[in-house]
Amino acid sequence: MDKNLYRRRLLTNRIGIALSMMAMVLGLFVLLWILFVLFKNGFQALDWNLFFKSTPAPGSEGGGLANAIVGSLMMVGFATLVSTPIGILAGIYLAEFGDTSKTAEITRFMTDIMLSAPSIVLGLFVYAILVAQVKHFSGWAGTLALALIAIPVVLRTTENMLRLVPGSLREAAFALGAPRWKVTTQVTLRAAKSGVVTGVLLALARISGETAPLLFTALNNQFFTLNMNGPMSNLPVVIFQFAMSPYDNWVRLAWGGALLITLTVLVLNILARVFFREKVSA
Repeated sequence: MDKNLYRRRLLTNRIGIALSMMAMVLGLFVLLWILFVLFKNGFQALDWNLFFKSTPAPGSEGGGLANAIVGSLMMVGFATLVSTPIGILAGIYLAEFGDTSKTAEITRFMTDIMLSAPSIVLGLFVYAILVAQVKHFSGWAGTLALALIAIPVVLRTTENMLRLVPGSLREAAFALGAPRWKVTTQVTLRAAKSGVVTGVLLALARISGETAPLLFTALNNQFFTLNMNGPMSNLPVVIFQFAMSPYDNWVRLAWGGALLITLTVLVLNILARVFFREKVSA
């Protein structure tokens, strides 16, 4: 091999590695900086009042985020209950039953549109078809908006994970006389359960911090309520409103709420890695 060509390739390789390392270091620095500021300001706001008192009135001291925490848990919980079975079943259909059908093509096309659509557009869609019709904001409208965001994430992840399962597993199950539905549920889905659960957690992490769709659907509520048929407080909207306020107490609560969402997503991902360590067989 020509020595000059070898040296040029070696130089190009070293430059590429150096640039990659610089980009990684820069990304990690920004991420750690954000986390440092978040944890520094967020931990200062953590106390018992944060979990047991509702949001305070403008200019008043004390208060907490109890109503926002409960509202977020209810809307995200119901959205997860709706989106998880729909997304998983649709992903199973696309990967196992309707791979080349026209319905599958249309479903994938609509999934791509929903994945790329801004969340505020989905919020406006729910506002037009539900909120504007019943003429009031509600927690159910917020749940619907969050479910529309989560469904395509769960669907696409489930489909991709099922496609990673080796065909030899399916062939072995078919050779034993197992029907197709049992092969899908007992063999394929079980082999890919780690990836499917990861997809559900990714969807949960995404909708936990969504603000724009809730502004047009659930809006907000200063008081504690369990009525999903009326305006309901939630952490993302409270953080959005409090972070821009001129009141130091509200800003402090906004940092506390942001930390709660971050820690929740972190704990969910850690639990998923601990309890679902099985990998899809190669």
